[in-house]
Amino acid sequence: AAAADGAQATRPMMASRGRAARLGPRSIGHLDPGAVSAAALLDSLALWAEGRTGGGA
Repeated sequence: AAAADGAQATRPMMASRGRAARLGPRSIGHLDPGAVSAAALLDSLALWAEGRTGGGA
């Protein structure tokens, strides 16, 4: 949940690195793909870890 919230928090930010940086202000309003990818990875890792330990907190 925290990773997804962090990914959503990138929407109002202007890209300053990567391919989206050339868009300048037009990048505002779009999610950062790296943050979205990291959130998906962390969510998958959390589900895997919960399965190995037998449940959540």
